[in-house]
Parts: sequence; C-alpha cells; structure tokens
Amino acid sequence: MQLPADFDALASCLRDAIADVRPDISVYELPAPRRVAPDAVAVGATVEHDDTELAAGRLVLLHDSEGQPAWEGTIRLVCYARAVLDEEMAADPMLPAVTWSWLMEALTSRGAAHRAAAGTVTVTSSRRFGALAEPGALIDDEDAEADRHEVELRCSWSPEDADLAEHLLAFADLLALMSGLPPRVSGVVPLSARPGRGR
Repeated sequence: MQLPADFDALASCLRDAIADVRPDISVYELPAPRRVAPDAVAVGATVEHDDTELAAGRLVLLHDSEGQPAWEGTIRLVCYARAVLDEEMAADPMLPAVTWSWLMEALTSRGAAHRAAAGTVTVTSSRRFGALAEPGALIDDEDAEADRHEVELRCSWSPEDADLAEHLLAFADLLALMSGLPPRVSGVVPLSARPGRGR
C-alpha cells in the first residue's frame, strides 16, 4: 500500500487504534517530541498489576516529507519499552536477543510490514537508598531497598504501508510479553512463564 502524503491521516490511524488495544494495557496520547522531525505524534502505555507497574513504554510516529536516509522513507516509528525483572531473568545472557525477537515476532504476527529496523536492548540493576528507598530506610546497605532489575528496549523501524494500527498493536503485544501478561501472539512465551519469574 502506498503511504499517504497527509501526516494527519497517519496520525489519526495511530490514535484510532488505541481503542483496539487489549484492556489490560493502558494506552494514552503523550505530548509529541519537538525538533526531532517536522511532524510527530506520540502515545504512551503502561502495564500494572496490583498497583505495581510491570512495564511501560512509548511509541512515536515521526514524519519528514523530505525523507531521511536512515529511515529509507518519510516516516519512522520510534519505540521505547522497559519492564521489571527478577534477578534470575536479569542474569540470563540470552535476554537481550529474546527481547529483540519479541519485537520482530510481534510485528510479523500483526502483519505490520516494515524495513530498516534497528535498536538496542539494555539490562540494568540498581539499588535505591535514602529518600528513594522504602519509608524510614536509612542510607546504608543494610536498610536499602532490594535490588531492582529492568530490561529496556530502544528501537525504531520504517512502516511500509499506511496501516499504522497494526504497528501500535504490535507495540502493545511487546509490552504484554515483557511484563508477563498471557500472550496473544502465537508461539511466544512471556517472561512470567519462564523459570524463575515471580511477582
């Protein structure tokens, strides 16, 4: 399908798809970034369980009528997603490759045609102290909050058709997998179903 020249039509397609996202993922429009491209629209998403955030992310649609070489076209989708892990999963050396494969499989399963995909996966561990720790905690190792482990995906790709709804739904599928929600992408196992994952 030929991409329309009208950015408003592309943005409307993305916004309209929010209503089709599975109900256990909260999706909402965010202020669009400035100076990255002449036109942009952004949505954010969160996955929560018992008032605890398990995963969060954002998807940004960029448009430049003159095109950009790295995009191989005039539009680009930029994705950021992160999820909380347990210590065992964070130590798995295969996690970055698996996380990237979830994105590719989600796009393919949704029929979200794309090209020039690129990105990074980062696994981090941190410990909170003082005011960032639990109420009443002292600033020393014994009273610090337990370590926190996260996986973070930063990536982008260029859609090959105007059906951006499928790209948003693939983004939601990715967050579901990263947070351990029951998968709706055939053949893909979420974090919670893997050994050592707990809540």
